[in-house]
Amino acid sequence: MEKPPPEKSGSFSRNGNGNQMDDNSGPAGAESEAVHVKFDCQQPGECGPNSNLEEHSSDPELSLPQVRKDVDRFLESLSTINDASNNPPDVPSCVESFLEMVQKTITKYDSNAKFGQEQEDDSSFIESLNCISKLIDVLGEFPSNSTTASCFSRASTILHLAMSLLDSEFRLALESCNQGNSADLKSPKPSKQASFSYRQESAYCVIPESKSSEDVEFPAYASEAISKMNRIATAMISSGYESECCMVYNMARRNAFSSELDRLGFENISIEDVQKMQWQSLEGVISMWITVIKHSSSVLFSGERKLCSSIFSEHPSISQTLFCHIALAVAVRFVNFSDAIALTKRSAEKLFKILDMYEALRDLIPFFDDDDACSSECYEELKSEIWAAKGRLGEVAVSIFCDLENSIRRDNGRTPVPSGAVHPLTRFTMNYLKYACEYKDTLEQVFQKHQKMEGCANSNGPVLDTKNGANDDGTPKTSPFSVQLNSIMDLLDENLDMKSKLYRDPALRCIFLMNNGRYILQKIKGSDEIHEMMGDTWCRKRSSDLRQHHKAYTRETWTRLLQCLNHDGLMANGKLSKTILKERFKMFSAMFDEIHRTQSTWVVSDEQLQSELRISVSAVVTPAYRSFVGRFQQYLTSGRQPDKYIKYQPEDIENLIDELFDGNPTSMARRRT
Repeated sequence: MEKPPPEKSGSFSRNGNGNQMDDNSGPAGAESEAVHVKFDCQQPGECGPNSNLEEHSSDPELSLPQVRKDVDRFLESLSTINDASNNPPDVPSCVESFLEMVQKTITKYDSNAKFGQEQEDDSSFIESLNCISKLIDVLGEFPSNSTTASCFSRASTILHLAMSLLDSEFRLALESCNQGNSADLKSPKPSKQASFSYRQESAYCVIPESKSSEDVEFPAYASEAISKMNRIATAMISSGYESECCMVYNMARRNAFSSELDRLGFENISIEDVQKMQWQSLEGVISMWITVIKHSSSVLFSGERKLCSSIFSEHPSISQTLFCHIALAVAVRFVNFSDAIALTKRSAEKLFKILDMYEALRDLIPFFDDDDACSSECYEELKSEIWAAKGRLGEVAVSIFCDLENSIRRDNGRTPVPSGAVHPLTRFTMNYLKYACEYKDTLEQVFQKHQKMEGCANSNGPVLDTKNGANDDGTPKTSPFSVQLNSIMDLLDENLDMKSKLYRDPALRCIFLMNNGRYILQKIKGSDEIHEMMGDTWCRKRSSDLRQHHKAYTRETWTRLLQCLNHDGLMANGKLSKTILKERFKMFSAMFDEIHRTQSTWVVSDEQLQSELRISVSAVVTPAYRSFVGRFQQYLTSGRQPDKYIKYQPEDIENLIDELFDGNPTSMARRRT
């Protein structure tokens, strides 16, 4: 009948044991404690199965390492016994002396000396524990009623006491970490677009920036402490106390990591609390979440993995498993917040923060793909959690972006924008797309994966290959995101065309289309990302449309005015009719006054377009008027009050044209006064 293995517990107790340490045994150093022994072997120091060791004051003192060698020889001799069921040999007294010396060493460590202060003593102590562990394994093969039973029980008790000591020392060493060198995440830096609205073209929020990993040490253990923990972990695992060792490490480091996240400003917020928070408040929390994830990826996880590898250097598989479980616990905190944000009410202003969060999780995944250990079940679970959370954010991003189409459709107001200015819908849409295209690569990824979301332009179409940029002929390459982008642009064009019909004046309708078309084109050309998506062919088509609106405006406004300067109809009975000539001058002045009065209140906000319009108008009107005045002015100067009919000189016309499209209704009034 074999002896049961020694009892092990994750919660060590030094006082609940049947075998107590001798209260009168004083501290004894692992190296200095000596036992007076007498060998009946032929040579001192030899200890065999039948040897008898007796204390003898006249014999030289033997140290713990020397006695341990005798025990090792005894164990070696036991290995030659083939049948453990036979009566085992007597246990020599060197074993009992050895166990007593180890017990006194434990007493020393437990009273006035600490493990880790004397490395030579510590090494000897650990070697002794390994020897005891081997002794227990060997003696456990013999029947429980044999002569070895008492030694087996005592060795098991002492090993358990030693493990209890190392367990406490391991825990204290793990809790000794000074986190004062961790990163300060209070330094702000501008991020990508944070929020968006009709009234706000560029609203950047502040995202804290962590120090570089070169300036940060985590965890901040001294090299001596790491060496000490390495020796303890190795001893506990070698002695069969792997689960207890891992439990202490896992709990201590998970608590330390959680405390570090709290210190950095990342708090646990429930889904219910997230749902109640205003978006403006959530933006700050999200910014901190993103920063903490990036800091974890670059500093905290790296430091934790390095610490695991250092402490469990002799057991890489244990190191990898421990790190993975700690990382998984941290990742769950990150994922819980991500899921809470994904469940909030969706709105256009949230897109950019959602994409920031998506990128943070996406960039975190490669960290766990660095080595072969990442193929383990634990790592697969860890990556699966992050992938799933990232996917949920991707679905939200696609849904929000696709809802931009619905926002454009819903903008069907019947009140035209005063003065033909750029419509707020145009400003909002183009700025939204401009900032969205700063996330072009990310949006390509999420649309490629989630393009069949309901409400998207290509949701019913085939799965498209993601291709960035434009073709050689300038046309945009097809990708799920570019298809959606073009769909939004087409829908915006349709909406603006509908809104242009709200203007009764055809000329103002053209100004409105030119203003909005020019604004769109400038936004496209001003962003490399969106320009690349739309392509040169689209831009050339847009420029061509602007020229057509320009021609239409000129035709609607200035054609009738120029008819007043036509020479036809000025002759009556073969002679120039002064009456008709006076009427022509008066009609020209009246029509020009009306045009100036009206169109000086119109707005062309783009300075280049405004200049182009004025130059083109002046190029058509001023030469024609100068020619007409130069030819027929002489017929009126001989009469009375020629200024009554010729109200403007050509220079006046040119100056007044330069006042058009200023959005200033008082320009003519000022001139008249």
